[in-house]
Amino acid sequence: MTSLTPVELLDRLVALPTVSQDSNLALIEFVRDTLARSGVAARLTFNDERTKANLFATVGAGPGGIVLSGHTDVVPVAGQAWSSDPFTVVERDGRLYGRGTADMKGFIATALALVPELVARRLPEPIHLAFSYDEEVGCLGVHHLIADLKAAGIAPRLAIIGEPTSMRVVNAHKGICANQTVITGVPAHSSQPQHGVNAIAAASSMIAFIEEEARAAERRARPTGDFEPPYTTYNVGTIAGGTAMNIIAARAELQWEFRNVPWDDSAELLARAARFVADDLRPRLKARDARADAVTACRVEVPGLMPDPDSPAVRLALRLTGQNRAGTVAFSTEAGLFQRAGIAAVICGPGSIDDAHRADEFVALSQLAACDRFLRQVVDGGAVA
Repeated sequence: MTSLTPVELLDRLVALPTVSQDSNLALIEFVRDTLARSGVAARLTFNDERTKANLFATVGAGPGGIVLSGHTDVVPVAGQAWSSDPFTVVERDGRLYGRGTADMKGFIATALALVPELVARRLPEPIHLAFSYDEEVGCLGVHHLIADLKAAGIAPRLAIIGEPTSMRVVNAHKGICANQTVITGVPAHSSQPQHGVNAIAAASSMIAFIEEEARAAERRARPTGDFEPPYTTYNVGTIAGGTAMNIIAARAELQWEFRNVPWDDSAELLARAARFVADDLRPRLKARDARADAVTACRVEVPGLMPDPDSPAVRLALRLTGQNRAGTVAFSTEAGLFQRAGIAAVICGPGSIDDAHRADEFVALSQLAACDRFLRQVVDGGAVA
């Protein structure tokens, strides 16, 4: 089989739009067929609707192995002013422009380009490819992928997540928990507020609680850490409720999140919010009218990547890159989920997050070349990590 270069593969991958709201099956089928031409079989795991799939494939044999992990979905281009077709790779001044070039089809293309060479070699340990769906909307797909590996008895010893870090080694990131709080009020004419329960007014109590949690988190800051800011952050992103100015609001909904540093336990933070609703907000509402209520729940939770000084993944990446220490990133990735599953994880990939998610996203050719060198070193030197 004639091997395709990383740039040629990136061109093919970008041309298959995989915005999170749409299916990624065309891309997954392309990758599956590309691997099959090298004699590599792939495992697919699907979402419930079977409109999206993860792909996992192994080159080589034996226990353990190293995972090269990337997500296949990309963010939308709607409303962005692109200089060229976002789903056609365009090279300008040593940069490849297109949606997903940095985040993170450049890494996937570079890993795929190595497969024919890997098949022809006697590898010291297996190299696994793990390509997921719906990372951008909460790391949804990788849960199914990891569960499938566990059920199949496949236990890689470490994973390299190729998110865009400009090839810097990253050993920690914050977690994220996206939450929804729904307040049910009782409608009434605004001239008779005693006959109703205003859901929007009750929502303000929830917002005040969230703001106090944010201030408490800031007081727990560890300034010596690498996170910026060095504490868990909170944000109320949306609020919706009410029907008219002269009607007591019957419903209010808050979408809010926190992004927790590794030393703040997300389960405890969630429990604090649940206790506030159960022990404070709801009783106050019920005291006004039994029909009133408040419910809060986490809709999406992505664990942070905990810094581990003994991580074989971090040691390997530092040794191969020649970097002295690992850093942190502010964004969330699938690395924490691999780590939670007992697979040591590190983040290192081509391109910059500063260039992702915006119009004219790009990855530099020099970054793809650096990634290619790094992955070749991983294959050669990973077994002695």
